[in-house]
Amino acid sequence: MARPLTRVQAIAALLALGVGWGSTQPLGKMAASTGHPPLTLILWQTVICVVVLGALTLVRGKGLVLTRRALVFYLVVAVLGTLVPNAAFYISVHRLPSGIMSILISTVPLMAFPMNLAMKSDRFEVKRLIGLLLGLTGVAIIAAPGVSLAPGLVAFLPVALIGPLFYAMEGTFVGRYGMAGMDPIQAMFGASLMALAICMPLVIISGAWISPMPPWGKAEGALLLSSALHALLYAGYVGLAAKAGAVFASQSSYIVTAAGLCWAMLLLGERFSPLVFVALAVMLLGVTLVRPRPRSV
Repeated sequence: MARPLTRVQAIAALLALGVGWGSTQPLGKMAASTGHPPLTLILWQTVICVVVLGALTLVRGKGLVLTRRALVFYLVVAVLGTLVPNAAFYISVHRLPSGIMSILISTVPLMAFPMNLAMKSDRFEVKRLIGLLLGLTGVAIIAAPGVSLAPGLVAFLPVALIGPLFYAMEGTFVGRYGMAGMDPIQAMFGASLMALAICMPLVIISGAWISPMPPWGKAEGALLLSSALHALLYAGYVGLAAKAGAVFASQSSYIVTAAGLCWAMLLLGERFSPLVFVALAVMLLGVTLVRPRPRSV
């Protein structure tokens, strides 16, 4: 059985996940600029994940686990952690600023807490209720007229929040039930294969098939890089959730938010009004209050 993480190891993993994942937001926006349907982008992202994780699996000499528990894990993570949130991401990031998407990802702990409360794996506190309300206030500030979005784009905020909701659901599932005896690479390789098996027929049926052959532009390069990062970071996220708890792992969203804003300004030249940073401060204060205690690490 794998040894538990020390506190230093857990915090280091959290920082690495946050900084790396923050870069995938602007890279994803660049990839979405191709105009390809979300299903197409998800398909090729999943193919890249399978190739990267499959190569790691081959090098490590660990095969694909096909037990009943493992298959259930693959299906749940494929749906909750890949297909649904990625579809919501590509639909919304094509229209919303990458920095706003990075701010919204910080709502994962806000959503994870009531789920853990319902599962009786955490306890209710008044300060956490206040935190939830502050988180909602932050989202309301972003949605307010003239703050960050044109009126026609505000409707995509609920779509953008689907991703954090499903990530919180996935983290709660993994934190409660573990990875069916697998390590993170095995687990995410199987989940990526399951996602590919579901996505491929949908792409063919919908007529969204796009050839992956060259020539490739900047957008295709961004998809390749973000997908490879996604494969490695997602495996790390699932492993951290299993070893340190869903709530601890979900706190990577703090770093994702800060890193995502920096990457958006650096890679895309995005700039934000002062009220956006007020919304960010209010939301992160809410996340701080909601923040449940991690397991001993």
